[in-house]
Amino acid sequence: MTPENQPVGFIVINGPVYTSDPANEWAEAFAVADGKIVAVGNEEAIRNMAGGATPVIDLQGKLAMPGLVDVHAHLGLGGRQAAFELPLLPTDSTAEIVDKVRAWAERLAPDEWIIGGIVGSTVMDDITVQDLKSLDEAAAGRPVLLRDDSMHNRWVNSRALELMGVSADSPDPEGGTYVRDDAGQLTGVLQELASPVGEAAAAASIEETPERHATAFRTAVEILNGYGVTAVQEAATMDYALETLAAMDHRGELTAHVVASMPSRPFIEPGTTGTDLYDVGSEHHTEHLHPNFAKYVLDGVPMTRTSAMLNPYLCSHRSHDPQHTGEPLWQLEDLVASLEELVDRGLHAKLHATGDAAVRMVLDAVEQVRASRGKGPLFQIAHVEYIDAADLRRFAALGVVPDASPYIWFPSVIQESIAKQIPAAVFDKSWPLRDLLLDGALVSGGSDWPCSAPTPDPWTGLETLITRRNPDPAVVGTLNVPQALDVEQAVAAFTRHPAAAMGLQDRVGMLREGLSADFIVLDRNIFTVDPGQIHAVQVHQTWFEGRLVYEAAAGQVPAVA
Repeated sequence: MTPENQPVGFIVINGPVYTSDPANEWAEAFAVADGKIVAVGNEEAIRNMAGGATPVIDLQGKLAMPGLVDVHAHLGLGGRQAAFELPLLPTDSTAEIVDKVRAWAERLAPDEWIIGGIVGSTVMDDITVQDLKSLDEAAAGRPVLLRDDSMHNRWVNSRALELMGVSADSPDPEGGTYVRDDAGQLTGVLQELASPVGEAAAAASIEETPERHATAFRTAVEILNGYGVTAVQEAATMDYALETLAAMDHRGELTAHVVASMPSRPFIEPGTTGTDLYDVGSEHHTEHLHPNFAKYVLDGVPMTRTSAMLNPYLCSHRSHDPQHTGEPLWQLEDLVASLEELVDRGLHAKLHATGDAAVRMVLDAVEQVRASRGKGPLFQIAHVEYIDAADLRRFAALGVVPDASPYIWFPSVIQESIAKQIPAAVFDKSWPLRDLLLDGALVSGGSDWPCSAPTPDPWTGLETLITRRNPDPAVVGTLNVPQALDVEQAVAAFTRHPAAAMGLQDRVGMLREGLSADFIVLDRNIFTVDPGQIHAVQVHQTWFEGRLVYEAAAGQVPAVA
């Protein structure tokens, strides 16, 4: 306990207060000074610290807890989508998408691009040439680019293909596919590294000014604050993002800690990558922007059969190779050498690996890097949906963080698509998060926004860690229920675990003396309500470094005396 004469800025009382601190999980009150927690304990002791003029926040019995931490989100993509682009739901049918494109087109100039998302994987699975014609008609001559729920793939129309310089005779780009039907006609679907060709064509028509970038990132951070998120790892941070976020922080506008993950190789977004980008990152460290990670992509996504798997995909089409397992995008020796060079620069690594073979390659590489460079560097494996049983305990043993993203550990559109490709024996054992956690791995939740869902809502993700069931009662069934977590474990995956995974454990993730005064006030106690209601949580207030940065509608917030 801080001495009673410690000067305080304000106190928070009349909880309950959940700290997420294993040494002291529950408290009645806490005190804040200069943006930090200076004491946590019982209400009488905290009141005794305060002078008569010290502001008091009375929770009126509402739950306060640490600000949430999202270990995997795409702020630029999500912010642009929310601020400027056509909003689509992953549950929209092809006909509904076409109707929304038609309505959106009416507000645009004749040659203006229609850019939007997200298109559900079940739609992407079955797009035909006739669907392309419908999209063309709805756009009325305008080019269209729609992103899918993995953000690895796109659907474009004929005008966009024309501007891309792509025809039925065009060769596929390395690492990507211009999808064709059985007759060899383009459907407009772009898979993996064909997507940047479409993105580059669209980007050429848009004047990406600093003001436009700032609007996108400001929108993204405001949305995160509204859901109670006060720290986030940006999962593919380009040079413009580093410049924008640093400028925002200098102006006092960045109301969350942002850890940047800079692509090691060309990514979906065009731009500088690798060592040149790391150099840009080194010039843009600020109080709240931390360009400390590189992003590696080891494989694709299971919906398009591009995840690197240990066992063959289902053979459901005459064109499918019954022995196809997907190809990793790195060779082990190249990955080890690159990671060693990265560590020597003082950087950490987030590695995308959706297939169990890709996961094993990362673990094999980290094992070698640990032997040569020690235990200091942080390594995260992003997505961890499929892990072979032999590799589960290697996460904790090697100090590798399971970046559990996106929130799809329950029956949903994207899981329906994946089930068409992955054998049931593997699919049914997906997201083995309880085993990882009990072995000692820092299971960390990430939204992967705007992939899979139109918002970064963490409460859906937190609920379904516990239930493994879709919050929508119309979607029946469960997914690998033995791997469900309890409420305290799920909260750890959204607070102290990702904070440690991002290297910020001494600043955020708990309400503990000396840490940042990042906390949220909720409309219900998630530890006492039916877990199936957690998705309905409303954040009443979000505080970042002792500043109120989000407040719900008047009349729905705790009183400040």
